[in-house]
Parts: sequence; structure tokens; C-alpha cells
Amino acid sequence: MMKGSLCTVLIGWLFSISSACSTFAAGKKASTDGSVMLSQTVDGEYNPDARLCYVPAKAHAPNATRPIYFAYEVFPRYVGSGRGACYEQTFGKKPYEPMGYIPEVEHTYAYWDGTFGIMNEHGVGIGETTCSGVFATLPIGQGGQALLSIDELSHIALERTKTARDAVKMMGELAEKYGWYGADNSVSTGAESLMVGDADEAFIFHILADPTGKSAIWVAQRVPDENVAAVTNMFTIRDLDFNDSHNFLIGSLVRSVAQERGWWVPGQVMDFTATYSHGEYTSKYYSGHRMWDAYRIWGINLPDTYNDLRYDKVYPTTIPAARLLTVQDFFATYRSHYEGTKYDLTKGLAAGPFGDPDRYMPKKGEKVVGNWERAIGIFRTAYAEVVQLKRNGQGSVLWFAPHAAASSCFVPISNQMTEVPSMYMNANPNPEGLSRDSAYWAHRYVFSAAKIMYEHAMKDVTYLQQKLEDEAVKLVARIDAQMDAGGSVDAAVLYKEHAETVLRSFWKLPDTIVATYSDGWLANEANVGYPDWWLKAVGYEQGPKTIPDVPPAIAMSESQQCDDAALRECITRCPTSEGFAVCAIECAQHCREKAEPETSSLIV
Repeated sequence: MMKGSLCTVLIGWLFSISSACSTFAAGKKASTDGSVMLSQTVDGEYNPDARLCYVPAKAHAPNATRPIYFAYEVFPRYVGSGRGACYEQTFGKKPYEPMGYIPEVEHTYAYWDGTFGIMNEHGVGIGETTCSGVFATLPIGQGGQALLSIDELSHIALERTKTARDAVKMMGELAEKYGWYGADNSVSTGAESLMVGDADEAFIFHILADPTGKSAIWVAQRVPDENVAAVTNMFTIRDLDFNDSHNFLIGSLVRSVAQERGWWVPGQVMDFTATYSHGEYTSKYYSGHRMWDAYRIWGINLPDTYNDLRYDKVYPTTIPAARLLTVQDFFATYRSHYEGTKYDLTKGLAAGPFGDPDRYMPKKGEKVVGNWERAIGIFRTAYAEVVQLKRNGQGSVLWFAPHAAASSCFVPISNQMTEVPSMYMNANPNPEGLSRDSAYWAHRYVFSAAKIMYEHAMKDVTYLQQKLEDEAVKLVARIDAQMDAGGSVDAAVLYKEHAETVLRSFWKLPDTIVATYSDGWLANEANVGYPDWWLKAVGYEQGPKTIPDVPPAIAMSESQQCDDAALRECITRCPTSEGFAVCAIECAQHCREKAEPETSSLIV
């Protein structure tokens, strides 16, 4: 067992990282190339672990047991043997101790791993988002009796299954048997949702603890092939059909717990979200507006307001695609800050004069209470993933982007590769971890440099992103075509070369940004300056009075006229406070002196 004191520390850190992810899915008839697509961002608050790791396949001895580890989601999320070279780096820590064991299988499959399992060698993919639930519990060693987290469930599913359907069933059965715990024991963030897919189909999987804390309540719904889906920190599965085992996979406790609590009566339709969700957490629209925004980007118009998302069926669990989607559509969705809508975070005083969409939380101890609009794109992202699940060509492809998607670049990784390009294993987020060999740090550096003059600098970032991602999409298509034609291609070499190009290009970009946008000027000597709307909003017009380039009286003396209008013009240019009287007298004196010679000539 893991020591209680260590667990106490770790659970606090767990809460901060698994707090606000966005997941999407598209059925195989909703994508341009016939692939099933699913995705997620890992959006935490502190010390994220953005490493992409490869866990190799492994044979196990008869009667072997599999250790189960606490869901340690900050850096480093795991230290120990048995999960490949990525996790053998210690970073000054001792190997983590198991909190329990389950029986091992004879052979486990290789998979790509982040905070959660991402994709295995057989093309099963997973994306995660934390949700609320009416029940929550703690793990073994911390006052609870649950052994499994969503992290370990995702790992085990990828180790042991070849299809999404089998992965869902296995996770549900293991959670019921060994107990399941969430990000914390709060109903606000104690439940979870996964997108689980393969080349044939995708599922939305919801799970929460049962009332005893010893088992789990879970359900999964199939995403129809023509449909798309978005889950953003809240359950979305609604009316269950207990007789449709093709489209619904339902845990053994779903009906009994609801019936015991008086929440459901046999013969009635059960709305799973209304029954078992605790609604949106943090604030109203925290989940709903992100779902609305994703569907909007994909060409689907839905309402953006509602009363209570737990009960209001505003957003369908899945919905037919309005157009066929590409991986690049998913990339763009993860970069959305509601641009062009009434919720546009690049607009308004909080965005500053240069349209910065990022919003930080109040300083600890401050008394102001409120909330920011929550966008899909957010600065506190550890990494984003888009999993393209298919059988043709090279098979499934993982698209990976460390740090915030707005300033990152999605790179392709084939599920047939057996190692991670080194720049994606190098992601120590602490100051001593800064490295020119790290893709995470390259994108984090670009993100920070762009803050100098966001709306201008991001044009350079976007140009480079699109250029490199377009090249990557063409590279994947070329490899697929060659392999479909029976050719032999070393995709690992080509993808590594592309990753190195991305790393070099993004490490050059901060220098370009600083050289171009420093000190309020562009490199071509154009003064960027502040826009009128912002100057008015911050009280620029109420600042110190402007001193004219030429004193009013001197300007008047240079004029060819000295009449009432000229005198009034001179006086209006005088300071309104100190010095007005002296200035006004000087105006009159200069006018008198100019007029006297003309008067004298008339008398003579």
C-alpha cells in the first residue's frame, strides 16, 4: 500500500490538474476520410506533466499481479519500472509504491500514454474529461475503499483490449469489482467521462462512485457513425434504452441505486444525466458554452442559453454532423476563444488593447467574487490530443500538441511506432526543466513571448502552425497512400524528421516575435499604439492636459489676423487650470501689439 502521508499530499495535487478538459468525437461517416476521431485537452492548474510516453507490450508470468498506482497527475505522474524508458527517469524521486493489485493477464499491449492512456497498438483510443456526480469517494489509503481511478482504468483498457466496446465493458466491470474514485470526493468533480473509440465505432463512457464507495455506477452510449459529440466537464448521456445493447452499455447498479433512492421507477425512461449528474461545476455555462461553441464551429446551430443544464436537454448526447470533419477541424476547435461571437474573449477591457483571450484567477486572498467565461482554448493546457482511428494505410494516428493549443503545433505519431520522438518525452514544467530539446518548452516559450502584443504576434504563430500542420497532414496522406499501394515506408523516421522541424521552427519564433513587437513598435518602424476604444475605457482622456507644441500667444502672433475669432481661438488653447490667466493676457497683448501699427497709420 502507498503510505497515507504521501497519499494525502498527492490527492491535493490530483484535484488541481484533472479539472477542466474538453473531449470531442466524430463517427466514421462524420469524417472526410472515414476515420473515427476522438480528442481531449488536459487542462490543469498546476505543475502539469505534458510528457508523451510509450509503454511497450509485455509478456507476464502465470499468476502474476498488476500493481495499481494512485492517480498522481502532476509532474512526474509516475516513477518506476515496467512502463518503459519514459517513466524510468526519477527526477530525484523514489519509485512510487502500489496502492493495491489485481490479477495480471498473460500479455499486455503497447500503448501511448499521457496523463491518461491515449492509444494502443490495436487502434483503441481514449480521451478524458472530469465531471460532477451525485456520489463521490476517496481511494484506499485515504479513508476510502476504492482501488481504481480513471487514469488506471484507461491504462488497463489499452493494455488488454482490441476494441472500444471491449474497453468500455472491461473498465465498467473492473470499477464495479474493485471500486472507483474520482478527482476528489466532492460531488462537483468526483465523476468522469471518457471518449472511447476504435476504427469502427466510438462510445461516450460516464462513471461515478456508488453510494457505498466500494463499487461504481457507469454507462456508455455509442456515437452513431454519422454523428459528432462533445463532452466538456459534464455528463451528456440522457434517456437510456435498457433493451438496446448495441447502442447502450449499462452497469449493473444504474437501475438499482436510482430505484432505491426514489429517483426512478421501473417502466419509466431514465435520464442518466438528470439522475446522476450534479450539473455544471464552477459556474453556469462552464460546460454548456463549450459544447455550444464546438457545435457552432462544426456548422451546427444550437441555443446558447438555458436554465439548468442538468435537466434542460439543450445539447443532444450526439448529433448528426452538418459537414464532414477533418483532424484540422478538431485542431481549430481547440484554439477557440469564442472569436466572432458575443462571448469573444479577445474583445473587451479584460482582453487589453491587443486582444489577449486568457483570463487568470484572482490573486489568493482577494475578495472579489465572480467568474470568467470558460473557452475551449485555454492557457493552462498541458497537452491536446486528436486520435485518428482507421485501418487503411499505416493504421491509426495520434496527433499530439504540448502546452496550449493556441501556440502549439499538432504532430503525427503512428500507432505502429515503438518510441516517442525525444522532444515530446522532455517536458519538465519546473524552471530547472527549461530545455531547448523540449517541444513543451518551445511552445510555452512562444506562448509567453506572444503576450508582448498578442493579436499581432499570434498572426506569426498561426502562420507557422498552419504551414507545419498542413505539411504533416500531407505527410500522413502520402504514407497512407504508399502503404495502401504495397510500398514500404519507414514512417517513424519521417515523423521524427517532421517533429525536429517543428521543434527548430518554434524555437526560432520567440526571437522573431521579440525582435518584431518589442517596446510598442513594429520592426518596420510603425507605431502600433493603443486603439481608441481602449483609451476611452481606461480614462486616457482624463489624463494631464496636452501642452501645445507652440504656445497659444506665439501661434497667434504668427497669424495674419487679430480679430475676435482669433483671440477666442488663442484663449481656448490656454491651459484650463494653472497658467490660464497669464496665457489669456498674453493672447490679448499679442493681439494689441499686432493691431497698434495699423491704428497709428490711420491717425496720421
